[in-house]
Amino acid sequence: MRLNASSPLIATALLAMASCAPSPPSAEADAGPPNILLIIADDLAYADLGSYGGDVSTPNIDALAARGVRFTQFHTAPMCAPTRAMLLSGNDNHVAGMGMQGGAPPPLDAEPGYEGYLSDRVVPFPKLLQDVGYQTYSVGKWHLGTRPEHTPTAAGFDRSFQLLQGAGDHFSDIALSGRDSVSRYWDDGAYGSWPEGGYSTEVYTDRLLGFIRDGLPEARPFFAWVAYTSPHWPLQVPDEYLDRYRGRYDMGYDRLRELRFESLQRAGIVPRDRTLPPRREEITPWEQLSAEEQRIESRKMELYAAMVENLDHHVGRLLDALSDEGVLDNTLVVFLSDNGAAAEDFYRSGSYSDWLQRNYDNRYENMGTRTSYVSYGPQWAEAGSAPFRGHKGWAHEGGIVAPMIVAGPGVAGAGSIQQAYAGVSDLAPTLLEVAGAEYPGPFGTARTRPMSGSSLLPLLRGDADRVHAPSELLALSHAGQAYVRLNQWKLVSEDQFTGLETFALYDLDSDPGETTDLSGRFPDKRAELLDSLTAFRARVGVVTPEPR
Repeated sequence: MRLNASSPLIATALLAMASCAPSPPSAEADAGPPNILLIIADDLAYADLGSYGGDVSTPNIDALAARGVRFTQFHTAPMCAPTRAMLLSGNDNHVAGMGMQGGAPPPLDAEPGYEGYLSDRVVPFPKLLQDVGYQTYSVGKWHLGTRPEHTPTAAGFDRSFQLLQGAGDHFSDIALSGRDSVSRYWDDGAYGSWPEGGYSTEVYTDRLLGFIRDGLPEARPFFAWVAYTSPHWPLQVPDEYLDRYRGRYDMGYDRLRELRFESLQRAGIVPRDRTLPPRREEITPWEQLSAEEQRIESRKMELYAAMVENLDHHVGRLLDALSDEGVLDNTLVVFLSDNGAAAEDFYRSGSYSDWLQRNYDNRYENMGTRTSYVSYGPQWAEAGSAPFRGHKGWAHEGGIVAPMIVAGPGVAGAGSIQQAYAGVSDLAPTLLEVAGAEYPGPFGTARTRPMSGSSLLPLLRGDADRVHAPSELLALSHAGQAYVRLNQWKLVSEDQFTGLETFALYDLDSDPGETTDLSGRFPDKRAELLDSLTAFRARVGVVTPEPR
């Protein structure tokens, strides 16, 4: 499966072949309940993958897209922890306990919805898969609590090896700051340690393959979740990847953003009649950087692309191994990113900056090695989210629209593109339906809330053209970010608790880049959505702070 040509050309060829090939036979129906492989990339940008028109070499993920469906309107939360809470629960992030990533400060942490771990109002779907006979495995990033009662074991995973915090070094157990001197890992039901010298993406792949192979003799289906920490900063890669993209991004972030938008249009991901929204004015134009600044900036993007290619290599290892074991044809594979492109740069600013600068060396010649801590910042993140406004952390589309590919048994239309809206909360009901499990099963209590997501299976099978009706209100609140959406209308704020005047109204059909606030032209629609926001906040438990 691993190919050597450049990614965009491979993606084009594979998808063209898929579109001409007949649909595979439905013999999977006789193979019993399918296995499920859920792959999450951390901070992967919308415009990176070759199959989405990107310029990074991703032949293995592109091959997956060639036999599956690519979603162009898959919505997540603005950040990784609420996305993971919504994914595992099939519910809103407040209902699931993640109203604020990492937990809220006192006294807000005592409020339902701000626990910082999966709440008792939801039942994580892996527990339900266990109940119907699935073997359940998880590796990679958790970020949903560090106490034993909040770990993957408590959420329904038989075997696991996961980083409990939200970020860490890719080559060691060094944590983000001096306050957490080492990262914490959960290893098969107990606290564990990092294998010295291992690189994150390889370690997680090796451990998951070990779990799967150990369980195959049991002849029971498996659910395997690999939550890679790549390409999340720090941008560190094995030595053989350091120069893979040398010189590739010397054109700069402004030009790359334009090129990616054009390639997304050629790939059919973005309609031809769309225009590229303006980027943030506070980003220094590329041509105003000095030659040395441009050299350093280009290096950041080279390393990010190398991490994405390395991630693709290990995805290929997973899929090849399943094929070699004879189980890939009966495995539903879901690949996605957890939010928009990441703009943080804690090395240069923020509460961790001093500690990181004392412990890592970001000189040009050392960038990308295990002793550096590089991020690529908002300038490159906006190139990664080219069709949209914003990036990770925002409730604008650039922060919440991510790539998703689904392939395997029951998925019709190999190589097709799906433009229908889908959300991360839709995955739990989808996978439960695939497995023949019901929510909340034997684990429900009087406090258990029904799932808010809807199954994607009718859409994936070709029996429906949408998941959510135009009349269905879609909404999210996370810290200061919030939006409510009704059909094409979206009301969104980057600072929701400052006041209702911070909310802007957009028509996503005519303005997907969220460039023109229509509040003045459509006051009744704005008022309607503000009323819906109030009702949504009450329903899920958003706490509105007292005015300062």
